[in-house]
Amino acid sequence: MRRPGPALRVALFGVAVTLSGFALLASWLGAHAYAYDSARDRATARTDGVVVEDGIGDEDDIRVRWRDRAGHEHVQRFGIYDTDRYTKGHRFPIAYDPHEAGPRGFPADPDETSAEDDLLVPILLAGVFAAAVCGVWAARGLRFYRTARRPGRTMTAAVRRGERTRTTAWQSATTWLVLAEPERPEHPVAWQRVMWHPALDSWSDPATVTTHRRPRTRGPVVVALPDGPRLVPLGRLRRQPPRHALLDEPENVRVDLRDSFLPSQTATRPARPWWRPGALVTAIGTLVGAVAGVVLTSGSGIAAVAFALSGASVLAASWALSAPQP
Repeated sequence: MRRPGPALRVALFGVAVTLSGFALLASWLGAHAYAYDSARDRATARTDGVVVEDGIGDEDDIRVRWRDRAGHEHVQRFGIYDTDRYTKGHRFPIAYDPHEAGPRGFPADPDETSAEDDLLVPILLAGVFAAAVCGVWAARGLRFYRTARRPGRTMTAAVRRGERTRTTAWQSATTWLVLAEPERPEHPVAWQRVMWHPALDSWSDPATVTTHRRPRTRGPVVVALPDGPRLVPLGRLRRQPPRHALLDEPENVRVDLRDSFLPSQTATRPARPWWRPGALVTAIGTLVGAVAGVVLTSGSGIAAVAFALSGASVLAASWALSAPQP
């Protein structure tokens, strides 16, 4: 069975980590939302509490003092939407389970669903994010497949590596192909950004390649190398050098295109696993998300886990979408 190429491996990693992160987040928050709704359904007793403090935190929560049927006093914090109505000294309707020894209070006002929404809305947002990421990968794959089937045209190409100036450090590495007509290889006519491929690591002098492009469009071009690999394009074909990328000069690029097609018996130094930077980014996202969840939600364990899962998924998916290079 033929192993997937580097571009496909990155795409599968990006889709897998996105869907896994969404599934874990939805399961975590969904389970707590179900438990919250079940407990609220059992809260059949009603009483009125008094708001003893308002404007708590960034969300302007309130703190309410109330008593159950047994005469036990409770002081509890609630997230609310109507901050103008429930201010200090005003009554706040409470629902609770009369059969519990230490009942938990719930807002009896049906419009005050802040606690429940805090569990459900992130699932919806995560679903939108996951769908968007998977949509980008699907669009890239479909565009590559359709473009690669177009008739080929012979051109010369040279590799230029560099960094994008408008992105984070771990997303900045970029690879471009400078295309020219075979009769005038020293006069570039187009620039195409591509995903990394091992065949590019030893490419320097302009080489003859086959380009595929859909006619009468501003879409990308798929470049087929002499030995067969086809490079996955990123973005449209440009007629001018990229503005927000610092590219190497021709003399700084590596040796010769023929050196990239090594015979099977040639010994090469093993490279680090391609997924290692992605794993590191995922770990950083988990740590940063967990810390942010604790800080922003006053130590809530539910929020800390949710933020950790979100941070890991977002950073890992972004790393994969940035077309990483080893």
